Amino acid sequence: MKTLKALFDFYLDASIHVALSVLAMAGVTFHLFDTFSDLDLLGFIFFSVIVCYNFIKYGVEAYKYLIVSNAYHKTIQLFSFASFGGALYFLVQLDAQIWWGTLILGYLSALYAVPLLPRAKNLRNLAGLKIYIVAFVWAGFTVLLPLLDAGLPLNWDFWITFIQRFLLVLVLILPFEIRDLQWDDKSLRTLPQVLGIKSTQRLGVVLTVLFFSLTFLKDDIHPLEIGLRLLLALVLITVLLANKKMQTRYFVSFWVEAIPIFWFLLFWGIERYV
Repeated sequence: MKTLKALFDFYLDASIHVALSVLAMAGVTFHLFDTFSDLDLLGFIFFSVIVCYNFIKYGVEAYKYLIVSNAYHKTIQLFSFASFGGALYFLVQLDAQIWWGTLILGYLSALYAVPLLPRAKNLRNLAGLKIYIVAFVWAGFTVLLPLLDAGLPLNWDFWITFIQRFLLVLVLILPFEIRDLQWDDKSLRTLPQVLGIKSTQRLGVVLTVLFFSLTFLKDDIHPLEIGLRLLLALVLITVLLANKKMQTRYFVSFWVEAIPIFWFLLFWGIERYV
């Protein structure tokens, strides 16, 4: 049991779970726009998310963003280097337009942890900006890159889907912000620090309703989209209001991050078997 728990903790700490979550959202995009999944793009997204998240989580605390002293973190660092090799392998299989999209999103991810100028702050330390950068990058990886890869136009439905994905990620981040309220530096000015927990929860509910309502502005609505977005919205609201469970060890880090995975599995399962 100790070995299984250690493996599970590594699965979470090394960002494999969050990479699968991002991958699932990209998979939903392929379903929504009725196009084939590109294994090269999915492989690139999976490994690059591992690299980016581990760098953000552990690199900012390392000496010159590279040298870590903790043995456990060194293992995660080696795993991240291997994932970087995997991301490069899949990236070279993709078209040049994906490279440009990746360059922009990667630049934002780097600024999140590394300041542009020696005396400047990184984006992570700019008050209140953190979650918007993360949400924008996730939306880019899971909506923009799949459509560029499929050669589809960036039309009205793309922008609605992009905004919806941005809102979805914002809502998914809020439980983490609430959970970490007691540990976050006050200078970060996270939403729970500024608004309080209850107001943050209410904001999350409003964003969730907006996320669902925007579906009706699309020109082409997938047959499963309304029902599954409604189910997703109800799950998100339930999670936002689950005050006591947010403080348990795995509720946010595993179950909340697994929501996009279940969302994708429902899309895939219903289309395949119903």
